[in-house]
Amino acid sequence: MSYRDDQCAKVLKLRNEMFNDIGGGLHNGNAYEFVLQNPILNLWEEIRNDSIAYFKNYDIEWHNGTSPEGHLLSSNIACVNHLFYLRQRQDFATQVLKNIDTRIVSAGIIEDGYVAFEINGKENWLGEKSHKRGALSTSVDAVMIGKKNDGKNILVLIEWKYTEHYVSTNLHKPAHDAIYKPLLEEKDCPVKIEVSRQDNFKALYYEPFYQLMRQTLLGWKMVKNNEYNCDEFLHLHVIPDGNEELINNVTAPILREHGNTICEAWKGVLKKPDLYKIISPEHLLEPLKNLPDANSLLEYLGKRYWNDER
Repeated sequence: MSYRDDQCAKVLKLRNEMFNDIGGGLHNGNAYEFVLQNPILNLWEEIRNDSIAYFKNYDIEWHNGTSPEGHLLSSNIACVNHLFYLRQRQDFATQVLKNIDTRIVSAGIIEDGYVAFEINGKENWLGEKSHKRGALSTSVDAVMIGKKNDGKNILVLIEWKYTEHYVSTNLHKPAHDAIYKPLLEEKDCPVKIEVSRQDNFKALYYEPFYQLMRQTLLGWKMVKNNEYNCDEFLHLHVIPDGNEELINNVTAPILREHGNTICEAWKGVLKKPDLYKIISPEHLLEPLKNLPDANSLLEYLGKRYWNDER
């Protein structure tokens, strides 16, 4: 049984226990038993109204369009459920950031809290055709700011995955070259040109590397333009440990020379491999276990996403 099949079986049980919803909601125009009829129930009750208001206030599209989706395996919803509560809790956000970089001493404000969602830069740094958050432009699921012990800030880009897996399909198009090739050829680009230039950068156009490439370019340009007073960035890929179909699948043939996992392959493409890190959701939020008032959040996430009990 694949990880996705395993999680699908789990959420069908949870659908009845946690949501009291019969399923059969629509996803891309089709009805599925793992899609809630009432999609707002897909968001944790404690952050439901505030998260919906946040996306509306900042004109951010949910991955399903204008409203949160009822798909119980949605990584977009999983990211919001895990991180939105941290927006108004500097103590929570600080502990999470310290867990990923020991130089960080506290969380900094981004927008009106300590976590922002679907960030794509204050300007259209990549020169893409659209600059709408969450749709048709390179966005990052979540972003945090860490204040370091040297007094400077680090930009933390967080890309969230859940049951995703990808096939070995090259998405390269001449129109993509017009946008990304000039950036990849810049002298200070964080991507190794001697590695990735093979066959006109086509090795970078296999998912999830295509997304990683674009987000890396975005982080680089945001720092270069001093967004949020950051002088460096860290790119986090949050992936459940159980999703080995994603972690151990290097879809780009040329990148397999760097390793057998997406982590090894992508680090091999970067001039500074430490720019990128894979971490599981449980490990990311592990420091919150020492904070008594995080119990309700951790209980929800444990039952909804982390526990393997059926």
